[in-house]
Amino acid sequence: MSNFKTFVRAGHGPTLFAAFIYFSFSCCIWVLNGAMAPFISETFHLSPAQKGLMLSIPIFAGALMRFPLGVLAQYIGRKNATLVEMSLIAAAMLYGFFVVKSFNDLLAMGALLGIAGASFGVALSLGSGSFPPQYKGLAMGLVGAGNVGTAVSVLVAPPLANWLGWQAVYGVAGVAILVPMAVMIVLAKEPPDVDAHASLREHIACLFEKDGWVFSLIYGVTFGGFIGLTTFLPSYYYDQFGVSKVQAGQLTMLAAFMGAALRIAGGWISDRWGGLNTLTLVLLVVAASLLLVGFATGSLALTTLLLMLCFAALGAGNGALFQLVPLRWPMTTAVAGSMIGEIGALGGGLVPNAMGLSKQHTGTFAWGFVLFAVLALLMLGVMRMMQIRWTRTWAEKGGRARSTPLASPGTVARVAG
Repeated sequence: MSNFKTFVRAGHGPTLFAAFIYFSFSCCIWVLNGAMAPFISETFHLSPAQKGLMLSIPIFAGALMRFPLGVLAQYIGRKNATLVEMSLIAAAMLYGFFVVKSFNDLLAMGALLGIAGASFGVALSLGSGSFPPQYKGLAMGLVGAGNVGTAVSVLVAPPLANWLGWQAVYGVAGVAILVPMAVMIVLAKEPPDVDAHASLREHIACLFEKDGWVFSLIYGVTFGGFIGLTTFLPSYYYDQFGVSKVQAGQLTMLAAFMGAALRIAGGWISDRWGGLNTLTLVLLVVAASLLLVGFATGSLALTTLLLMLCFAALGAGNGALFQLVPLRWPMTTAVAGSMIGEIGALGGGLVPNAMGLSKQHTGTFAWGFVLFAVLALLMLGVMRMMQIRWTRTWAEKGGRARSTPLASPGTVARVAG
């Protein structure tokens, strides 16, 4: 308890809390189409491939919007950027409530849901911006635990859809987003950790470095896997095991909650054990559990337990990777995080598409799970090759923060780029 009090005093707790609430509500809204997919599919009589397309669009759109929001945050401030984004989310929910009448409208709504998915990089940078390097992993883990919003969505949206109709849920979400807006206005303050006068080229330097792309690909497995599977699982449980629409959401919630909760642990463990060590274990567990899920299609209980294990690893991996980001890009964490979030989250859009195509063309979802397991092992190999240089330049052995920081971010870029 005393260690946690020391952590809270090291930064600005109210801003950390506001960032968590903002990210939680954003995640909840981002995956609404996935949470309501069994209802939507029934309304529009969707094929497996159409389901995959519908579920992937919010993920792709959210990924593509992250980097522009991160750049905007550098110039108008992260707090102001969150308020602009939440205003746009409220407008998008009005479109969903009043306009969506066809499958094409639904696809457009998916793109608008992506606005909520853009929140990630700014939320983490806002929440951790006032904390020193040795506590940033835990701070980012706490904000990133806002992924629990995905669990809330798959738990709450199906009963609401049963009661009010699935389209009315958009209206409920539009009203709900007013809560994090109020919290942000009252509690948050802009952190002092960004050089607002740096050039755009300096802000986006990570785009031109190999490390940025390696981080993005690893994140494509950890966070991409988390958000892609969360979006897809209600449909998987409903189609594969014949459970009710509400039960499908409840089972998905069990896995999504594990991923959100373990994100905090991932950041905390990585501060002490090292982000690279943590990611090594994470990627091995993800690959093994997904392979087993692919071939456990006859057992609901075993599938659920394996998915909970997989999501626990994915959540820890998300925390571990973002423990490393401020070490590698200490002065441009917001934009670096947004870029990695943008490229990495694209991996999540592959999951529902791969699952839908696998089911439509082979009659089973198994090959979709196998594909993502293979990607996890490939990323493990890439990381193990890169970590020798990383631990000689900007991180200590295993991926912990250096006790003596390097001279400047430019030095890191020249040595590690």
